[in-house]
Parts: sequence; structure tokens; C-alpha cells
Amino acid sequence: MAYSFDSRIRYSEVDAACRLSLTGLTNYFQDCSVFHSQSHDVGIRFLADNHIAWVLSSWQICINKMPLLNEQVRISTWAYGMKAFYGYRNFKMEDADGNLLAYANSVWVLVNTQTGRPVKVPQEFADTYGLEPQLEMDCAKRKIQIPDDMKQNGEIVVPQFFIDSNQHMNNEKYIMLAQQQLPAGFEISELRVEYRKEAKLGDTIISFVKAADEQVTVVLADEDKRPYAVVKFLRKPVPDKK
Repeated sequence: MAYSFDSRIRYSEVDAACRLSLTGLTNYFQDCSVFHSQSHDVGIRFLADNHIAWVLSSWQICINKMPLLNEQVRISTWAYGMKAFYGYRNFKMEDADGNLLAYANSVWVLVNTQTGRPVKVPQEFADTYGLEPQLEMDCAKRKIQIPDDMKQNGEIVVPQFFIDSNQHMNNEKYIMLAQQQLPAGFEISELRVEYRKEAKLGDTIISFVKAADEQVTVVLADEDKRPYAVVKFLRKPVPDKK
């Protein structure tokens, strides 16, 4: 069944325009999935004790409107499918009147933390979560095609505060790094992320960028140009001036 929690947009979560930041939105969705698992006693401690972890494979986040500072919001999530070693989960954020602010599709892989290999999702997981209907949305493909002629633009060594309880760089940090490559004034309507391998403490991440009028693609890669993540930002259409 679906899980929801209510919140108020904090100053620490907003951008320069006092709107919820993209990483703030991503963290709300990520936290909601953790709370959902914790509420069913299959959370962080359970996974660690059983040497398994849910690893995010891809995001597709669509944004209608970012809430403002102090605005009341409700964040919801539910699992809609589990097959082989994949888990499928939707998210949404609504305002106090029930208007849909943002929504997302995500694909997860259940991994054995001792071997690093995917493992089949137990039927008990589907029974525990209770699968709900999939959100009606235009789902993008999980894999993102890397454009030609990408330009290198900066690098960073993964610091300690990027690392989460799975001992690799948290999902949100890839988005934070990629967003730094956007041109000024780029209004995001949709974010797509494909995670290809884990970045760990001390790894060097090199950014490669390809910008077009309506989208920007960022590849965060290692020193051999093997991608950790591929991130695509789609621009919000500019209203016609009449």
C-alpha cells in the first residue's frame, strides 16, 4: 500500500528563489521510500542484517511546479512491481490542496552486499509492501543514450559527506554535481538519471557535458571515462508571447 508523510518546505531546502531545490525534491522522494520500508520493518537495519540493499538504477522525475518556502506538502510513494531482481516504485508530491507538484518513476535493483551481485526479490517483499497500480505517466526508457562530442568540464574527488549508509556516494549527490553544469536560467521540467556504477570515497568524478536548446546531458565518469551516472535535464517550455 502507499505510504505518505506531510512536511513544510524548510529554508535549508530552497534555492535562491526560495523554491524547493531539485536536490531537495529528490531527497524528499528518497526519504519517503526509506520511511515506507521502515514502516514495514524491512528498512536499513533489516537489509544490513540480511546483507542486501536496494540500489537505485534510474530516476524519471517530472516537475509541474516547485513549492515555495514554508509551503505545506504531502509526499507519497508506492511499489507497483517486483520482477526478478528489479523493484519498481512511483512517487508524488502534492500541495495542501492536493495539486500535483511533482511525480516520479524509479527502478531499483536488489543487491547482495557481500558479492555485489543482484539477487531475486523475494515474494515476501511484494506481499509486505502490497503492490499498487502504476502511476499514469509517459515513462522514459531506463537507459539514457550518451551523445557524441561531449565536452569535459571539471572534476571532483568524492568527499566523506557524499557517502551514505551503503558506503557509496548517495543518489542525490550525482544530481547535485550534474546540475552545476546547467546554463543560467535553465528551468527544469524533467530529470532523468541512469546510475551505472557506484562512486566511493576518494574516487575522482569527471564531468562531461552536451547542451542543446531543450536539454542538457551530463555524464559523470571515472578517470577512464566509464560512467558512474548519466543525467539528462529537459527544459520547461517557454510560454509563447503574444
